[in-house]
Amino acid sequence: MEAFLGCDKPYETADTVIFGAPFDSTTSYRPGTRFASRTMRAESYALETYSPYLNADVEDLAVHDSGDLELCFGDTSVALKAIEEKAAQILVDGKRPVMIGGEHLVTLGAVRAAARRYPGLHVIHFDAHTDLREDYLGAVLSHATVMRRVWDILGDERIFQFGIRSGLKEEFEWGKLHTHLQKFNFDGLEDAVEKLKGKPVYLTIDLDVLDPSVFPGTGTPEPGGVSFIQLVEAVYTVCKPLNIVACDINELSPVYDQSGIATAAALKILRELLLAINC
Repeated sequence: MEAFLGCDKPYETADTVIFGAPFDSTTSYRPGTRFASRTMRAESYALETYSPYLNADVEDLAVHDSGDLELCFGDTSVALKAIEEKAAQILVDGKRPVMIGGEHLVTLGAVRAAARRYPGLHVIHFDAHTDLREDYLGAVLSHATVMRRVWDILGDERIFQFGIRSGLKEEFEWGKLHTHLQKFNFDGLEDAVEKLKGKPVYLTIDLDVLDPSVFPGTGTPEPGGVSFIQLVEAVYTVCKPLNIVACDINELSPVYDQSGIATAAALKILRELLLAINC
């Protein structure tokens, strides 16, 4: 297996471990995110390891790419358990897991592991969608319910959502009472970061927070999103001052990325994320 973007340091000496979670069995509109990690790994060789934004190079980091999990597509709970066990082992070994989805539900498995390791865990969530439904067509485990299931673990005042521009009216109303929900953009992100300094934080980035003109390759595109630079700056705002104990990016669907621009954007976001949490 070729490593992502030169992230080929031995597991034993790495402080950050990448793994893929190729799962999209609950996708409600257009599937295909199961191919994201494989595509990103293959296409990463067209991307420089050096970031001119941060004047830093991924090759100087202690990052290990452990490849993709083999996940059960017939049982969502079994797949989530495998993700949880992988993230938990990385955390037990004193390293930071960085997961590449897959649909957004994969976040739940990793959050379960991080919350067990860090009881005071908080979550920062970038997304176009609320993901706060109690169930979707009767299923409580869905990419449309993932943040509601995270709330089941963490409770009130510990989830901070940004860029949200799509969801049921009931979800927005529920979010006003139980999460910190910022519609449309990253306003208030700096204030959230101030509140979270010194606390363990999980960062989850649903890449459809980006506008479809920047990121067309996704299962549920939502017009009115943020720009690439806005997302990169938001990643820096969160990662540089905070204790990011685990993180993920998700919802790239390469089959809808005919030009390759969404994959390129996802790769650069991952590169900047790795550098921001390690520099």
